[in-house]
Amino acid sequence: MADYDVVIIGAGIAGASLAAEVAPHARVLVAEAEERPGYHSTGRSAAFWAESYGGPKVQPLTTASGPWLHSPPGGYGTRSFLAPRGALTLARAGEEALLDAFEAEFAGSGVRMERWGRERIATLLPGLADDIVEAVYEPDCQDIDVGGLHQAFLSVARRGGAQVALKAPLERAEHRDGQWHLTLGGQSVTAARIANAAGAWADPVATRCGVRPIGVQPYRRTVLQLRTRPAPVAHLPLTLGVKGDFYFKPEAGKLWLSPHDETPEAPGDTAPDELDMAIAIDRFTQVVDWAIEAVEHRWAGQRSFAPDRLPVIGYASDQPAFFWFAGQGGFGIQTAPAAARLAATVLLGLTPDAMLDGVAGQMYNPARFG
Repeated sequence: MADYDVVIIGAGIAGASLAAEVAPHARVLVAEAEERPGYHSTGRSAAFWAESYGGPKVQPLTTASGPWLHSPPGGYGTRSFLAPRGALTLARAGEEALLDAFEAEFAGSGVRMERWGRERIATLLPGLADDIVEAVYEPDCQDIDVGGLHQAFLSVARRGGAQVALKAPLERAEHRDGQWHLTLGGQSVTAARIANAAGAWADPVATRCGVRPIGVQPYRRTVLQLRTRPAPVAHLPLTLGVKGDFYFKPEAGKLWLSPHDETPEAPGDTAPDELDMAIAIDRFTQVVDWAIEAVEHRWAGQRSFAPDRLPVIGYASDQPAFFWFAGQGGFGIQTAPAAARLAATVLLGLTPDAMLDGVAGQMYNPARFG
């Protein structure tokens, strides 16, 4: 008999949420290479819950996760993981057709969108650039308490019986005699199944297990914390460019700004690039005329995408004891509750519940890559 029914590789938001869902039904070990969970992408997120973010094929997972995040089930505490924010996607003169296409992508989805003219935008963004003429406003966008959510998943997983091993990188994996034989940080364990929730390392983990990689690519994303004059008002919405070339949002009286960069990298402990920081500031100054008094903090994280930029959830075509839970890109936190529920349902062969109504889980199956 194997030591565990499932070994989950990675204790970021993907691995933690999956462990919380699976632990009541199976013997689970979560193996994390770092000395603390969420060190990489999860711990560096400027996360928000925006139904349009990630596109119309990700939106069903985001929408399904919203009620859970707002009113978590028993065991996750009594307060919401969400706080009101709103999102404003800006268009310059000549970009109005891009706003039309943006709205059309979500027609009939239930995502609430409002078309705003320049005067209304300027009530929230003083010093607005002259060429910004229209926007789409999403009133339901929310901030996410990323740290609280991640720790809640880990806590629920542990209470369900899951073990979490830190400083336990996957060093060796062999499937023989109907089970996996693993070396994790120098310790040998056996498992019936492996769940690959390794984020940027998803393809290397697959290769180490003798499974065909699917092309999960990490991309660097840069964020700056600015002190500005005027300081951003607390109710300033998440503000994005319709071309996907920047976003900014307030955070405790400061401004978090990103150039929405996507620089392909090898998986690792990434750092911000000076050019990306300069690009971010330049793009910001082309939106509003606010003075930047200081760059107080800067960081970067890796967002990992499959080739079609959709999540990968399901068993590997070439190894039925290897389960993919990867490719969550920049939307992994906002989709975590529904994505983990879907993954646990497929992993354990459970009956889908009402949370997954409207989620066509088959489109995330790794079989789509052949």
